[in-house]
Amino acid sequence: MTKLKSIADADVAGKRVLVRADLNVPVADGKVSDATRLERILSGLNDLSARKARVVVISHFGRPKGGPDPKMSLAPVAAKLAELLGKPVQFVDACIGDKAEDAVSRLAPGDIAVLENLRFHAGEEKNDAEFVAALARSGDVFVNDAFSAAHRAHASTEGLARVLPAYAGPLMLEEISALLAVLDKPERPVAALIGGAKVSSKIPILKHLIGKVDKLIIGGGMANTFLMSHGVDIGKSLAEPDFVDTAREIMAAAKAQGCAVVLPEDAVIAREFKSGVAHAVVPMLAVPSDALILDVGPKSVEHMARVLTECRTLLWNGPLGAFEIEPFGNGTFALARAAAKLTREGKLTTVAGGGDTVAALNAAGATQDFTYVSTAGGAFLEWLEGRELPGVAALARAQG
Repeated sequence: MTKLKSIADADVAGKRVLVRADLNVPVADGKVSDATRLERILSGLNDLSARKARVVVISHFGRPKGGPDPKMSLAPVAAKLAELLGKPVQFVDACIGDKAEDAVSRLAPGDIAVLENLRFHAGEEKNDAEFVAALARSGDVFVNDAFSAAHRAHASTEGLARVLPAYAGPLMLEEISALLAVLDKPERPVAALIGGAKVSSKIPILKHLIGKVDKLIIGGGMANTFLMSHGVDIGKSLAEPDFVDTAREIMAAAKAQGCAVVLPEDAVIAREFKSGVAHAVVPMLAVPSDALILDVGPKSVEHMARVLTECRTLLWNGPLGAFEIEPFGNGTFALARAAAKLTREGKLTTVAGGGDTVAALNAAGATQDFTYVSTAGGAFLEWLEGRELPGVAALARAQG
């Protein structure tokens, strides 16, 4: 963080400021259906506009194959951004070349434009030097305000920081500060709640966290693999038998580093995975051989909530059960509300991230009470693994 230069400290008046934002939002029938990511960048864009910068927003959108695709144009996103900003936003149906450069040259100080989908050009994902140079011709200054894309070494996330004066945007700094607060300089004790379906997808995260946190709460389908490693019969529940030894290794490493692992004590079970199906709560040692574990039970929630009262910081990634299907979200929702209450009372700093996590917290009505909820997805997970993010590293190396 000490190496990152903030755009707040730069002179931007009259300058063409290329802002790498994340405009990759859900669009249905030509309309943005969830504007959360757009709402997060509004204050940064408004600040640059107020400081008389000529603001040029660039972003990827979806995964177009082999060139331009009208279905993946940023035009509807630019329209929604204008609506949220309450001011005109010019959309330019090119991101490089004469059309883009001419449109940018005509911007007045304070104006905002959105250029077309960067991924319409193969050079974006290849971080091609010629494509980087073509993008740079539309800017005097580069701002990366897309932490969610910082795990990719693309032209717009890493390349531009090498050829233009480069700065971190406010959302980038906000995201990094939140993650540093839970993993690098936390108020202890620290708990991490890691859920989701598979241990295999979270092994690097678990191995990194056991050296960082005091309590590791494991939920979701991945908890079943850990339970199997203790010899618990989990019936027909989702699990990864090939990773039972890995689970044992993680438990042993956690114990050696003084990290207490918390597993579910009871479960909500059913014979089918569908909404409204007959279900029951059973002790974890009494799961029927023909049953599926689909959520943690009330004793597990009570225990996990008690663990949170003993902590000062919580990192949350992943649900405790199949929260998308009624009634198997109750465990996740109850613990989310307990964490939210502790946060409101000033007893717990709570940082959460990951797509399913955000959806679960939204469903629980807990998002607004958490200290910080990241929309970053892949970058959030790679940070939890302890990996260097190319977009952040490029800013740290850049000379503003």
